[in-house]
Amino acid sequence: MIDPTQLTILITGATDGLGEMVATDLAGKGCNLLLHGRDPIKGQRVLARIREQTGNDRLHYFNADLAYLAEVNLLAAAIGESRPRLDVLINNAGIGAGPDTKRRETSADGFELRLAVNYLAPFLLTRRLLPLLRRTAERYGKARIVNVASVAQRAFDFDDVMFERDYSGMSAYSRSKLALVMFTFDLAEELTGTRVTANALHPASLMDTRMVREWFGAPLNTVEAGAVHVERLAMDEELDCVSGVYFDQDKPARAAPQAYDDAARRRLREQSLRWTGLS
Repeated sequence: MIDPTQLTILITGATDGLGEMVATDLAGKGCNLLLHGRDPIKGQRVLARIREQTGNDRLHYFNADLAYLAEVNLLAAAIGESRPRLDVLINNAGIGAGPDTKRRETSADGFELRLAVNYLAPFLLTRRLLPLLRRTAERYGKARIVNVASVAQRAFDFDDVMFERDYSGMSAYSRSKLALVMFTFDLAEELTGTRVTANALHPASLMDTRMVREWFGAPLNTVEAGAVHVERLAMDEELDCVSGVYFDQDKPARAAPQAYDDAARRRLREQSLRWTGLS
């Protein structure tokens, strides 16, 4: 049986919405939590609030703006150098279509912003933390990667990877989430036999988050409705040997067709390694 107090879990985007809800729940179980955010004042405020609500003083805040690959590298280094183990990495941080869905934005490194934050940042962070996850699995028997994706998925256009033509914020968001699923499937194959698992999920539709309120107005679901499914992938012992699966909430589901295209995944992987300086 899993003892939550022995687990070290990193949650990106832990200072708002779904990430904050997951962090609060896992803190209540006694986990050692590494909380990521991009506003240090807000981050410390959220950390203090979760500590007060749960009584858990094993909470640690790490700051990084995921629109800067240099800051992603620094985040990975700070965690890798300061933590002896990492049992679960939850890649939750993300941005939506934006207030003006017709206005294309770029990251500090010149990448289309949704692709940079929703895909390239977790790609790089996960790659940088893989040695620590592998060591944890070797010593303690398992480690997990949980990628928070979306049911909104759109095929990647390799002739316009940075969406410079006919830009749509919603389409850019959907492309970035499919890219994250494709990365998940790649990871699962790569990590076969290591006891490090990688899965992705759509936690719930139109949760009460800033992103949803910005796009659609009234939400259809609470963040609690999605948090329970993220936490299941992070901790449920029945999923110890499950890897390379896309879940729609708590059920295995079919992702968009391109996620199962080996050539497309290889092409995306090779480009991503170059973009992030890992090739």
